[in-house]
Parts: sequence; structure tokens; C-alpha cells
Amino acid sequence: MAEIVYPPVIKAAKGLFKVLNLKFRIEGTENIPPVGGAVLVSNHVSYLDFIFAGLGAHPAGRLVRFMAKKEIFDNKVAGPLMRGMHHIPVDRLAGAASYKAALNALKGGEVIGVFAEATISRSFTVKDIKSGAVRMAVAAGVPLVPMAVWGPQRMWTKGHPKRLFQRGVPITILVGEPMHPKRGDDYDKVTEELRARIAELLEKAQREYPELPKEDGRWWQPAYLGGTAPTPEEAAELDRKEGEERAARRAAREKAAAEEAAAAKAVADETAQDKAVKPAEAAEPAKAVAPDDKDPVATPVETKAAKPTKSAKAKSTEAKPTDTASPEAKPATPEATEAKAKPAEPKPAEPKPAEPKPAEPKAAADEVADAKPTDTTSPEAKPAEGS
Repeated sequence: MAEIVYPPVIKAAKGLFKVLNLKFRIEGTENIPPVGGAVLVSNHVSYLDFIFAGLGAHPAGRLVRFMAKKEIFDNKVAGPLMRGMHHIPVDRLAGAASYKAALNALKGGEVIGVFAEATISRSFTVKDIKSGAVRMAVAAGVPLVPMAVWGPQRMWTKGHPKRLFQRGVPITILVGEPMHPKRGDDYDKVTEELRARIAELLEKAQREYPELPKEDGRWWQPAYLGGTAPTPEEAAELDRKEGEERAARRAAREKAAAEEAAAAKAVADETAQDKAVKPAEAAEPAKAVAPDDKDPVATPVETKAAKPTKSAKAKSTEAKPTDTASPEAKPATPEATEAKAKPAEPKPAEPKPAEPKPAEPKAAADEVADAKPTDTTSPEAKPAEGS
């Protein structure tokens, strides 16, 4: 595979180590095969172990692909570098994918780096290790190579502040002889032997370390050498509590995510239901409102009788009878004049249960016509015929 990121990173790291004047002791690099796959298994005392363990394989001309927790790959800075160097992310809750990726890399001739203790050892001794490294080596038909690193815990480890730019810190990297497990072996026994070899290398590195801690720096020295680091039993209890807290945080995150997903689903369902109801309401014809709760059937609304319009009144006023009497006729009496001027009042229409038709203007006119004044002119007042 193309190596675009890894070589520049190694070069930059070596330049930084030189500036910091780190003092390296690297032994046993000849035990790393120059070609072909191999599983490099190291102890774990700091967050920087993968840098120094990888440096231990560099004299053999090998680039190590480390299996590291996926949270490192989620980091905005470290993530792109880890992927660029083709390291393998490990999900502790679903490790099958990472195991398969590592196995394929081993069969392709890569060196895979494993921290078999899984987490940093607070006691700075080798904890119980997992058998996954042995199983991978057997499945791929490659050797197991034990390794121990000592010194990086002084720069950055669990439970202590970072001291990344300390100058002159001694770093010890020891590589042991390879192991060649095969199918049919007792994997648990092979795993115990691997742990014993790593612990032997680590103790050698610790006892031969060129510096002893000062009084206020004894925290980085294991208890069996007079340091104040937790004993293996104390470290195990701390790890147990940390595991419980981690599980609680994970459960809380999963619960919050589930609640958020449920709320989002409820909103989506409600929106979909609203969209489905609106077209149905638009298509449904309007229903008449029943005036009586006991009778749901709508009944016609009772209307008032129409009053005569102004035009009808005007017509009634104009509908005065024509006076056919001659000019010589006697003037009408006051009673007759009053009868002429006063039109008959129209009778209001009576309300009916059924919807009535409005009164037509003609009715008013007819009533006026019927109300013609009586001709009170006496026969004697008429002019004589032929006169």
C-alpha cells in the first residue's frame, strides 16, 4: 500500500525526539522479521506507547499497524493521522471487524502491533492479557514477537498531567525472541508464556533504567521497586470502578440517543398524520348544522316575510286613479280627497314553516288599485247631455 503519511510522521517524530534530547536504548530489533507478517505484542504504560513501539521496529525497516481504540480515530487531529498510517480502529463492543482487518493485513505481510492488556497498567506491571494476539498469529501463520517499553509514562499516562516536553527523558525499548504457536496448541498456556516474556523484558528495563525518581516523582515507579504507583490489586480495583463508570456513561448516552430518536419519530408521525388529514377535510362536503341537538337532520332556516320595497311604495303612490270628470264637475269632497291620497297599507306576510316566497311588488300595486276612492260626484253635478 502507498505510504504517504507514515514516513513523514516518523521523520517529524525523530526530529522532535532530538530537540527534546530523549535518550533511547533499543535492543533486540533483530528479532523482528524483515519481511512477512508478524504480531508485535507490547506492554502498555502510557498514551505514547504506540509511537515508541513503532520506533523499535524501524531499524528492521518495518512499519507497524497498531490496533487502537476507535476513540482515537474520532479525534480531529489524531484521527486523520491514524487512518493515514493505516492503523486499525478497535470497537471494544464489536471487535469482530477489527480482528478481520488485522488478520487480512497479517496475511498480506504486515506487522500488526497489539497492546494485549487492552488498557494502560496503572501499576506499571503487566496485567492479565487477552488471547486474541495468539489466535491471530495462529490463524495467519505468523510469529509472535514480545516487546517492552519503559519511560514514556513519565511524559503522559493515565491519572497524571501531561509532560510532553520534558527534556532528556530516558526511553527503553526491548524486543524479545519470537514465538511460533501453531494449531492444536493450548492457547491459554501460550498466552501465559507470552505474558511472562513481556513481564521479564519489562522488569529488566525497569531495573536497568538509568534514572531513579526523585521524592516527588516516585509516582512513575512501580510499588515493588519502592515507587508510589498502585499495586496490581489496587490498580485492578481502580480499573473495575472506571469500567462501571464508563458503562454508566455509555448507557446514559444510549438512553439519550433513544429518547431523541423516539421524539423525532413522534414529530415525523404527527407531521405525516396532519398531511394525510388535510386533503381528506378538503374533499369532504360541508354539513348543515342541526338547530336542535335532538334532531341531527338539518331543517330549513325560517325566514322573515319580505317587506315591500321602496319601488313598490313609489308605484303605489303613482297609481292614483284618473279623474274622468269634466272640468266643469264639482270638486271632490274632503273625504274623497283624503281617500285618494291615502293608499291602502299592504298586509304583512305571515311566517310559515316552509321557506316563503318574497311578496312581489305587483301585489302591492293590486292592493292600491283595489283601494280606488269612491266617486261621490252627484248625478246632478254632471253636465247635461247635449248642452
